[in-house]
Amino acid sequence: MDAETLTTRYVDAAMRTVPEKQRGDLAEELTASIADQIEARTDAGEPADAAERAVLTELGDPERLAAGYTGRQLHLIGPRYYLDWWRLLKLLLWIVIPCAGAAVALGKVLSGAPVGDVISTVWVTMLTAALHVAFWTTLVFVILERTGHETMDAAPWTPDKLPEPKETGARFSDLITSLVWLLILAGAIVWDQVFGLVYLGDRWMPALNPALWPWVLGVFLLVIAVEAVVGFSVYARGRWTYALAAVHGILDLVTAALAVTLIAQSRLINPVVMSAITDAVGADGADAPRIIAILVAAGIVIVAAWDAIDAFRKARRSRTLA
Repeated sequence: MDAETLTTRYVDAAMRTVPEKQRGDLAEELTASIADQIEARTDAGEPADAAERAVLTELGDPERLAAGYTGRQLHLIGPRYYLDWWRLLKLLLWIVIPCAGAAVALGKVLSGAPVGDVISTVWVTMLTAALHVAFWTTLVFVILERTGHETMDAAPWTPDKLPEPKETGARFSDLITSLVWLLILAGAIVWDQVFGLVYLGDRWMPALNPALWPWVLGVFLLVIAVEAVVGFSVYARGRWTYALAAVHGILDLVTAALAVTLIAQSRLINPVVMSAITDAVGADGADAPRIIAILVAAGIVIVAAWDAIDAFRKARRSRTLA
């Protein structure tokens, strides 16, 4: 195979991805450049065929060379747009996946679907949502990069863009806030059983089942007390640790498990209050107690899970800053 044939094949391969209106000029330019380099090598005493192969080898993949001529991107998302894409993708995944899973789970439970069906449907929905978010977000940034549009962070970086320090949950204000909420929660439980929180007809009634007082509700009060001790320990150490986060997570798990179990047994809410709600909505509200129970259970699980995850995030952050 002679040098002319190799040159022709190389130029032809390079021009396949070049717009037709540029193809003629670029083909002539590339052919001339190859010929000049071959001539320089042959003048130095190198055989023509070896010179040809050496020149083409140095030029590399013809499609990559053509991309350099035309400015065509050879990556899906380049460094200019990567951070914007990654930040937005993470934010959307954190928002869309839990919302999609929670919405489908609630709908399935309200329709009376079995537990296995609820779990499988939720997992499929969350996976599908993640794939859609990743695909469409990536597609948008691919289009932005190929068309040369700017993103939301196109301005040059300055120190003003430095993120604010993330909270570690170990400040005195964090301790006070935590204790205030725990005292409010404990006080609400006691007040509910002593004076009542729901006004029915002519008197105040406990919202929680009086039969749970004092032993079962005492467990919740004990958990609140231990949570306060954990808060003091975090402040004393000056940071969250994985051990404290684990204790905090166990307390969240105990609270959620006990509450959901009582809800499943129809023992958490005062039967008198639940009966009053059913009477108020009439025959069309026969499912009202079940719906209320599901919403309360879902809220408890979500809050407990988020609280536990947040503690571990703060522990990891504190370990990084230590």
